[in-house]
Amino acid sequence: METQRLLIVLTVVNLGLLGYQLVHPHSGVAATVDVPAVIRGRALEIVDDRGMVRASLSVLPEDPKVIWNGKPYPETVLLRLMSPEGRPNVKLGASKRGSGLLIGGESDPTYIQVIAEGGDSKLRLINKDGLERLITP
Repeated sequence: METQRLLIVLTVVNLGLLGYQLVHPHSGVAATVDVPAVIRGRALEIVDDRGMVRASLSVLPEDPKVIWNGKPYPETVLLRLMSPEGRPNVKLGASKRGSGLLIGGESDPTYIQVIAEGGDSKLRLINKDGLERLITP
């Protein structure tokens, strides 16, 4: 019986807080500053205190000079997250052919790669000794 009373009290308190939030106008710094709805550009880079690029988001144009799986490399959106040394530890890419995710470890060539391209998908695991395991459906 006490549990039921506790639940009723908590429900009443939650309804009271909800009513307070709906009635009181929200005052804040962000509400008074004009913020653009969309930031547009061809690339975005985030740098650390030393000026090193630690994250980047870019659109790479199609490159007919680079051949990937027998076809020109397609236009790709690429997100990179870099270590303090500048090594891309996370790469996420998407194109009209599919997408891929690469997660790198501390030592080279340790990484996990997930690819979905066309009608195929695969998971590649590589450890620091270069031993590789490929998993396909």
